[in-house]
Amino acid sequence: MSLPARRRVKPRSRSVRSDGVATRAQILQVAGRIFAAKGFERATSREVCIAAGINMAAVNYHFGGKDGLYDAVLVGAHGQLIELGDLEGIRKSGANPQDQLRALIRLFVRRSSGKALPWGLQVLLREFMAPSAHLPTLIREAVLPKIRVMMDLIAALLGVPEDDPLVQRALAFVVLPCIMLVIAPRDVLRRVLPVLVSESEALVDDMTRYALAGLEAIGRDRGAERALR
Repeated sequence: MSLPARRRVKPRSRSVRSDGVATRAQILQVAGRIFAAKGFERATSREVCIAAGINMAAVNYHFGGKDGLYDAVLVGAHGQLIELGDLEGIRKSGANPQDQLRALIRLFVRRSSGKALPWGLQVLLREFMAPSAHLPTLIREAVLPKIRVMMDLIAALLGVPEDDPLVQRALAFVVLPCIMLVIAPRDVLRRVLPVLVSESEALVDDMTRYALAGLEAIGRDRGAERALR
């Protein structure tokens, strides 16, 4: 008597995990747009789920509730300005500090000449104009880690310890103009200062020279102060 044919067992699909990642990303995108339009207080988890076409329990499952969702949206919004991984990649590249600074400025300039931020800027502006209890999370998880990387680079350029107050002041005049480029409305830039968009690499060169000259002058003055002591 012949034995029955053995049924072939299909390997378990990995779609469950990938679907979960896709669902989380979809929730973040939809929630980002809603929080940008209405703010944290007026937006609800229910309308996010309805807009995303997902089960009402999905926000709790992926984020632990509305508060966790907003925390994730804030961190994601800041990532639209600049990603921590990009900064770390520049710092660990092995290039000299001057070339790292150029790469940092180029990163901001390219971001400013690309597509407008989809919803992140509006979310961040709402949070900064009317801070909520979630602002410390944004600072801790998104802002400070990136600032530490950039401060490490500025300290290397100045030849001083990272905790020297000079580093924070220097970081401000190097990075704040870059941030203003990123958050400026694209159509305004193209109408008012079109060269900033059409000649972006020349802008990188000029901003780098300007920043390096300023850092050199500050470092020189600091050295003169030490010599007088």
